[in-house]
Amino acid sequence: MFKVKKLQTEQLYQLYLKHPAISTDTRKITPGCLFFALKGDKFDANKFAHLAIGAGAAYALIDDPAYQADERYILVEDVLPALQQLAIHHRQQLAIPVIGLTGTNGKTTTKELISAVLSQHFKTQFTQGNLNNHIGVPLTILTIDHTHEMAVIEMGANHQKEIAFLCTIAQPTHGLITNVGKAHLEGFGGVEGVKKGKGELYDYLKKSESKLPAGIAFINNDNAVLKEMQRARGLDNVIYYGTEGDNNLVSGSLLENSPYLTIDWTNNRIKQNYPVKTQLTGAYNLDNILAAVCIGVYFKLTDDEINQGIAGYQPKNNRSQIVQTETNTLICDYYNANPSSMIVAIENMDKLSATRKVLILGDMFELGDEAVAEHGAIIQKAIDIPVDERIFIGEEFFKAGKSIAHGPWSMDPKNTFYKTADDAIAAINANPIKNSTILIKGSRGMALERLVELF
Repeated sequence: MFKVKKLQTEQLYQLYLKHPAISTDTRKITPGCLFFALKGDKFDANKFAHLAIGAGAAYALIDDPAYQADERYILVEDVLPALQQLAIHHRQQLAIPVIGLTGTNGKTTTKELISAVLSQHFKTQFTQGNLNNHIGVPLTILTIDHTHEMAVIEMGANHQKEIAFLCTIAQPTHGLITNVGKAHLEGFGGVEGVKKGKGELYDYLKKSESKLPAGIAFINNDNAVLKEMQRARGLDNVIYYGTEGDNNLVSGSLLENSPYLTIDWTNNRIKQNYPVKTQLTGAYNLDNILAAVCIGVYFKLTDDEINQGIAGYQPKNNRSQIVQTETNTLICDYYNANPSSMIVAIENMDKLSATRKVLILGDMFELGDEAVAEHGAIIQKAIDIPVDERIFIGEEFFKAGKSIAHGPWSMDPKNTFYKTADDAIAAINANPIKNSTILIKGSRGMALERLVELF
């Protein structure tokens, strides 16, 4: 798979053991680190290797001999495969459980919840931020050292074979798919392509040849799609969780959503239930919380440890974050968006108790030929929810709104469409929104964080 020879990897690994800090960014060099000069479509870090050395890096790995100034510049055939192969070699030295996690929606929140729970008992390393791709996963693996007892690795994908490749790097002993929905349809080639792509984690667990007890999947028993994917693969090593099902290790229900969630979960091993108040909003997060609780129970944490992890977790990075302003309650959920996550966010607004509700929805990206239809479906979904105002932002929503402009809601002043965020900002400034609970959701590229200061 890689052009880098095994001998080079072993030599590089000995160097890594002496200099275990890795950097790919000259702005984030730490003294004595290894700098990997990665290339992209619009950049070539070989050109900046001297800056890394000047900032204190012990060595710079490059793949262009033109920049090999002295022995501190180590030449490899290709820097990215060298990084990936180094991570694979390091992973093979680690005798700890590694939980691999993917899914259409909720994977980052679920990863953070699982890590918050496990960290109550084990020294746990986990994916930071969204470092969940072919660069981020090896970087995360290389931060695991001999003191860590657990690892939680998030794996993202926008096309088939990507999860399979990330599994060869992370080599998960346990795995979890949060759900399968409509996201990256353009890259995956439709919903069936998404199922196949995400299912590559189950494929890996099924055939895992790890020397550790491996191949265990945690599956939401309420999710028919995931269970069908499990059955199709003959995946037997399964631990279930959910709201219903006699064979769940953990079951749970929602007690309160106003707007923070309080849940009640049951350890079915001992038939004991425990309530816990969270700092999360969104009824859709019940599944994510139960996944973390289930993994905590599986690894024999106490109920107090599990509840401390759940209760202590504070969402960040604009994922289901609540921001209280002087006059409004904002649900900031604009890190990313796809049709599946849009629907559950809109449905959650319907369930919330609030005097006045406002939806502000921005375009969803990477939907290809399905863009107009999917944006139209979200408009219809939003219209079905009794709220006081609906604001749609972006060219796709504007286009979809025009295509169904004959609808009975088209003349309703509650519904407004703007081609750009700047247009929406000007309109909101002219007519301020006050005393409302406001959902702000859209794809990251819409930069909807600019709207927060308006409220």
